[in-house]
Amino acid sequence: MNSAAVQDSILCGVMDRWKSGIDAHEPQQVASCFTEDAIFQGLRPYVVGRQGVAEYYDSQPLGLTADYQVLETRQLAGDVLLGYLGVDFSFTDRPTIRVTLGVVLRRVADEWLIVHYQVSKLD
Repeated sequence: MNSAAVQDSILCGVMDRWKSGIDAHEPQQVASCFTEDAIFQGLRPYVVGRQGVAEYYDSQPLGLTADYQVLETRQLAGDVLLGYLGVDFSFTDRPTIRVTLGVVLRRVADEWLIVHYQVSKLD
């Protein structure tokens, strides 16, 4: 997994599933992108685990969409990848929220999952 193209491909595979779940307002689909013990920090107090992730996204308004751009990737270990992204969360009834997102992915069996997720609002 040494090449940047492979790292980006892995990251985009996970983040495309994440985005698809958000755009379809499918909180369980979003949560399935995370490990069972994932640390999740959105724009509210953090939660641990898939259930907390599902509850967070279930509470989001219908029509929420996410568009992301990969800014950086780094291989931290053979089965661990760091991603740094710019994300625009768009709503039907209010201005877009622009954030940066750091994720740590870990390969679990044959699947890459998010083990750590942290949003920062820099504006």
